[in-house]
Amino acid sequence: MAALDRVLVVMMVLTTVLAIGFNTVSADPDLLQDVCVADPTSGIKVNGFTCKQNATAQDFFFAGLAKPGLTNNTFGSLVTPANVMQIPGLNTLGVSMARIDYAPGGLNPPHTHPRATEIVFVLEGALNVGFITTANVLITKTIQKGEIYTFPKGLVHFQKNDGKVPAAVIAAFNSQLPGTQSLGPTLFAASPPVPDNVLTKAFQIGTKEVEKIKSRFAPKK
Repeated sequence: MAALDRVLVVMMVLTTVLAIGFNTVSADPDLLQDVCVADPTSGIKVNGFTCKQNATAQDFFFAGLAKPGLTNNTFGSLVTPANVMQIPGLNTLGVSMARIDYAPGGLNPPHTHPRATEIVFVLEGALNVGFITTANVLITKTIQKGEIYTFPKGLVHFQKNDGKVPAAVIAAFNSQLPGTQSLGPTLFAASPPVPDNVLTKAFQIGTKEVEKIKSRFAPKK
């Protein structure tokens, strides 16, 4: 994709997110000054980050979404975030982005974003995407290059590349730090661990099955 096309994509996605953020219901609180560049080294705990004293252009810049991420992992996908942890200038602005790359057959497994709605724009390839409502209704669609799909705040959702070529999306969020809870690791790799008797009853499986699943999500030594 040409550089100009990429710029147009990013501008369109950001415009959409800003429109969401300025709605009467916002994911993050409104800012009270022009900028509040995050100071992650501060020992003061607030809802977000305290402001550092002097802002620079670098605080508002990030080049990490320009290149595809490596997808040679278990799920065949990689999320490259561009939130307040990578761009301190996003603090209090209520927006962030990410790039997600998928190998052929790759999956961004079921997960939620507790603090944000997500909207994705397909850069390359095609994806089967979907989310599940609180009534356990699956809403799914195949999206192609140049198309957009939205995942409502807090609902479980996924993206799967069933094609034979790599795929990629740019995602945008109406939060500076949307948070991600992937269902598998959340339940089977929590620290301290979720008790086995909770998981066996919840999933109607035996202790051996629980231990087997936990072993697959355990950190590699």
